Amino acid sequence: MIKKFLLAICVAIPALVSAQAKFGTVDVEPIITGMPEYAQANTQIQEASAKYQSEYKTLQDEMNKKMAEFQQLSQDPNTPQSIKDRRIQEIQEMDERAQQFRATAQQDLENQNAQLMQPIQEKMINAIKQVGAENGFTMIFPVGAAIYESTDVVDVTPLVKAKLGIQ
Repeated sequence: MIKKFLLAICVAIPALVSAQAKFGTVDVEPIITGMPEYAQANTQIQEASAKYQSEYKTLQDEMNKKMAEFQQLSQDPNTPQSIKDRRIQEIQEMDERAQQFRATAQQDLENQNAQLMQPIQEKMINAIKQVGAENGFTMIFPVGAAIYESTDVVDVTPLVKAKLGIQ
């Protein structure tokens, strides 16, 4: 008899708890892209990227010029092989520098992006937490994180947008 009673309680408690639970989902992409800070960060990254592209193009132009000079030099039968070899080595070194510059620029852009996006993401997360606390949500998940969502799940994206002042 006690076992049946305990079993009934064990089955009933989760049902009662889940009946009180309130779950929500949030689509973070339109929130982040709608924040004015995101537009500013994106502009800064685009400007830095344009500067790096310009510098890389300058390096490529210099290397192409050296290649053209080498092609003319290599066709001259009076040019010693040691000079040709030195020019080849110069071109290879320029190519290595260009590739190293490109890798460094890519890493720097990724670091800048992460640094600029961190406060934006924190602001959004804090807004989601506030909406969850103010509206009595048990949990709020990113859209698409759950395999199944019941019709009881509330989309809190509009509430978070309103909290952040986003249209």
